[in-house]
Amino acid sequence: MSKNIMIVGVGGQGTLLTSRIIGKAALSEGYDVKISEVHGMAQRGGSVVTFVRYGEKVCEPVVEEGVADIIIAFERLEALRYSHFLKKGGVIVVNDARIDPMTVVTGAKEYPENIIETLKQTYSVYAIDGQKIAKELGNSKVLNSVVLGYASKHLGLKRETVEETVKSTVPAKTVDLNVKAFTVGYEN
Repeated sequence: MSKNIMIVGVGGQGTLLTSRIIGKAALSEGYDVKISEVHGMAQRGGSVVTFVRYGEKVCEPVVEEGVADIIIAFERLEALRYSHFLKKGGVIVVNDARIDPMTVVTGAKEYPENIIETLKQTYSVYAIDGQKIAKELGNSKVLNSVVLGYASKHLGLKRETVEETVKSTVPAKTVDLNVKAFTVGYEN
């Protein structure tokens, strides 16, 4: 088994932390792991893209177009923007949230309508309102743990391994909340 995962989002959503958690979980299950990060204008709300590849032997860290088994998207437009990286039969797990990019904020472009419905015409799409769940848990910063929990059903890794990796990776004072967020996401 090998998995090619692309994680996309907007700066500050936990894209990098999520890739580290998945990579560490795969390592703990004995897989060869490669991770690559692409930071756009992350500090200004721009795109952040990470690739996590794991399997018996992985030579390169970057996932090519049409090869991703899973795209985990923390925002709808990011899912649409990178959907061409998904292979036939792959899945997109998307946080059903809208964050306007600068071009939309300035009025230069319009935010596309019906993104999830459009994606569903071509791809297997699983959508979750992770932001709403995170807010209900009391902290919107655990969005990534909610979405990771939901997406972990498609990773080919044991739930317990990913959950233990969440515990050992997030800041100590946030462990309980992140584990709860992961659990709620997984059970959604």
